[in-house]
Amino acid sequence: MADRRHTERKGLSLGTLAAGMGAAALGVRRALRPRFSFKDRTVVITGGSRGLGLVMARLLLAEGARVAICARDGETLERARVELEREGEVLALRCDVRDQVQVEAMVSAVHERWGAVDVLINNAGIIMVGPLESMTLEDFEEAIDVHLWGPLYTTLAVLPEMKRRGEGRILNVSSIGGKVSVPHLVPYSASKFALVGLSDGLRTELAQDGIRVTTACPGLMRTGSPRNASFKGNHEKEYAWFHISDSTMGLSMSAERAARKMLDACRRGDAEALVGLPTKLATAGRALAPNLTARMLEVFNRMLPQDSATDRHKGSESETPITRSWLTEMSRRAAERNNENEVSLH
Repeated sequence: MADRRHTERKGLSLGTLAAGMGAAALGVRRALRPRFSFKDRTVVITGGSRGLGLVMARLLLAEGARVAICARDGETLERARVELEREGEVLALRCDVRDQVQVEAMVSAVHERWGAVDVLINNAGIIMVGPLESMTLEDFEEAIDVHLWGPLYTTLAVLPEMKRRGEGRILNVSSIGGKVSVPHLVPYSASKFALVGLSDGLRTELAQDGIRVTTACPGLMRTGSPRNASFKGNHEKEYAWFHISDSTMGLSMSAERAARKMLDACRRGDAEALVGLPTKLATAGRALAPNLTARMLEVFNRMLPQDSATDRHKGSESETPITRSWLTEMSRRAAERNNENEVSLH
């Protein structure tokens, strides 16, 4: 009996040692893996005129990349171009990613200026906040057009040259909403779930061509975007809870920190980047305890305002004393830094 226990302990020890050696070997392989550098690379960022896209553009220019940004609103795009040109080579192109013809023309313009695209960052997005009763089919269609068809159009446009060269990086910016469907964000979450599925499938099939696809799922980030998000139902109350959450330490993280984490994941060629503790906890909770997670979200939903009004209001049109208070100061400062203060269509 004692010999048996000794044998079992020895087996467990050997198993633990083997697991440790395997983890160490994996770490060594990752450390020795050639690092992809953004220096002298051509990078396209959709939704690059403000918020997270603008922050990424700054970081990439600082690393020596050539950066093409695109957005729908010309005025916002021009302000971003003027700022970014002080830092390096920039091309600003007006483009609606929902339109495949415009996307192909945008990518062609980049090719004419700098040659093939080395890195594609699908960042363009819209946010619509409100209860399900306030949402229309058009709201779902718009979210799908921007978050699914847009990344697909841009990917298809850059793929031929990436495949020809046997190298490329694609970073698809999804969201915590692409892992856990958040109440009062159903069109947004549904479309971000779709982007996660597209991104994972692209990675699987394009790896054989030397193209690494990374799916980034950040939580709330202090980009300053609530002003340009859309709100329905009781839009002032919806804007208040969203804006305050976006500005709260612990619930949200700085756009700069989030952007660095996502770019590092893209540089390494990681399959997925769960950015921020709330995203990691929510993803783990849904996987390990789906019923408990659902119950918690049901409770949260009951705490939110319930109104079926379908008219749409920008955050900038939904300000109240509480959203102008110290509770949202960090988000308002981010809006000033990241070209969010002027309302745009992007």
